[in-house]
Amino acid sequence: MSWTKYDMDGHRTGVTAPNADNVPEALGVLGDSCYVSPDGSVFPAGSATYAAAAELIAVQPEMAPLKQVIGYASHEMLREGPNCALSNWIVDHMMEDVARITGRKVDVGLINSGGIRVDLPAGTVIKDDLVSMLPFRNYLCYVALKGEDLSALFEGMADGNMQCFGGAEVVLDGDRLDTLLVGGLPVDPEKVYGVATIDFLLDGGDRINVAKNAMELIITDVKVIDSMLPYAMSYAERGDSISYFADDRLVVRGK
Repeated sequence: MSWTKYDMDGHRTGVTAPNADNVPEALGVLGDSCYVSPDGSVFPAGSATYAAAAELIAVQPEMAPLKQVIGYASHEMLREGPNCALSNWIVDHMMEDVARITGRKVDVGLINSGGIRVDLPAGTVIKDDLVSMLPFRNYLCYVALKGEDLSALFEGMADGNMQCFGGAEVVLDGDRLDTLLVGGLPVDPEKVYGVATIDFLLDGGDRINVAKNAMELIITDVKVIDSMLPYAMSYAERGDSISYFADDRLVVRGK
């Protein structure tokens, strides 16, 4: 399966994406004989535009829960792979939630870039923005790994397959792992580190095998989306806007 993103500007009709409370204003009004679009254009019954509008308007009651406004983002966050604001926002929270749910100490977080499907828009954020961003049934997991296995995991990703991570500082020299720090310190081969991840990456998803040589494995019953939705909503509850950042966790040299 492949995904394609299309920019739709509604230039013929003035249509915009609705939320639960503004369907007529955003999509227009459908009557028995015609459809009146938001910009005032009139399309008769039997026209292709009338038929498309009828289909779109008819499903709005069913979609209303997804149109719930859950917050406000001070800036757009794009899905740009490892160490972008969006992936950092998700993986850093995932680390906190896995630690809370399992009661284990989490040192590193890891998710796949491909599991983040769309950007977070600036301005009003609705539930569908998060559901579309994280549509897969990926469950939060805890994995305990010895340092030598954690290093091997990052060495494998360095060769053109780097995923989104937190809790670590990585320097790549081309496709070679040059530096891996956890908690600001070099990885101790014999120390046990706690890794927050998702079940998709445990055994081969995106060529990642986090659970290989696991000393402990906990697969929770909490999906990533069910972790992120309350977190996103918590910003508005405390009067804040959603905002996050890229940092220096990943540095690539020699390219």
